[in-house]
Amino acid sequence: MDAQALRLLLSNVRRGKTTVDAAARAIAALPARDLGYATVDGHRAIRQGVAEVVYAAGKTPDQVAGIVTELSRLGQGVLVTRLEAANVGPVQAACPEGRYEPIAKIFVRRRGKTPAMRGPVGIVCAGTSDIPVAEEAAITAEFCGAHVKRIYDVGVAGLHRVLAKREAMAECAAIVVCAGMEGALPTVVGGLLARPVIAVPTSVGYGASFGGIAALLGMLNSCASNVAVVNIDNGFGAGFYAALIARK
Repeated sequence: MDAQALRLLLSNVRRGKTTVDAAARAIAALPARDLGYATVDGHRAIRQGVAEVVYAAGKTPDQVAGIVTELSRLGQGVLVTRLEAANVGPVQAACPEGRYEPIAKIFVRRRGKTPAMRGPVGIVCAGTSDIPVAEEAAITAEFCGAHVKRIYDVGVAGLHRVLAKREAMAECAAIVVCAGMEGALPTVVGGLLARPVIAVPTSVGYGASFGGIAALLGMLNSCASNVAVVNIDNGFGAGFYAALIARK
């Protein structure tokens, strides 16, 4: 249940289509459910407008499947991040209508009405090697209800490529920019547009990139005042935040 479903439930009570007892049972099922190995937050979709998201790394496939089963029982959307292809089977069995996105390592099933948006979310990446993180951001933003524009392989080594996409990016309410190596692309995009830019340093690059730390430091030191930065490879956080910015 999300905020829209809750309003519909209460409206049906007012119109006599649902009994007070039935509504009370539905609402009582929403608070946190203790599964022993996880406490599923059934109320989050109402508080934040997006259901709880499952981070699969470090969990067994059966644990992930159990959480997904509970989210499905509550009638909520399902988003599982960092799910390895070898572990998809139990999760797919728990949620047959969901789909696995191997590049992003995400399992997803959307539920609920798409919220009103001020505009699309742009997902930009510097190179093809950054696409897995960019896709995590893109699918997350879509799960949160945003329409996504993907603009890939437009790094600063060929500056004309990103300049050619300026008009498309200007139509976006918020822009996620993923880059490794020296991490310069978010500053370029931020300098071109009056839009919030969420920079995502990726762990792409040779030894002195230090697994994305060089890009992270470059982005944190950006001279573009509209650039904010998330953690290394955190496409999920960037996509989620961009979708919230884009909401009316």
